[in-house]
Amino acid sequence: MINPDIFSLIGRPWDPYPFILLNLFLSMLAAIQAPVIMMSQNRQDSKDRVRSELDYRVNLKAELEIGEVLLRIAKIEQRLANGR
Repeated sequence: MINPDIFSLIGRPWDPYPFILLNLFLSMLAAIQAPVIMMSQNRQDSKDRVRSELDYRVNLKAELEIGEVLLRIAKIEQRLANGR
């Protein structure tokens, strides 16, 4: 490991103002991270698609069951109305 104090002994900064070396490191880091981020987003998208399909099926089944309950309630109300 290079001690940063060595550069102060030389009298000039190790990466002057335009920070070319720093920009190079950051660009390389972004180039390495970009494909990994894209792959994880793609995998998350497929999981979300499956989850939304399951949610749709559950909602459809709940809607059908609610319809059946409403029909039963209507029949009960009709029987009560006819019984009076």
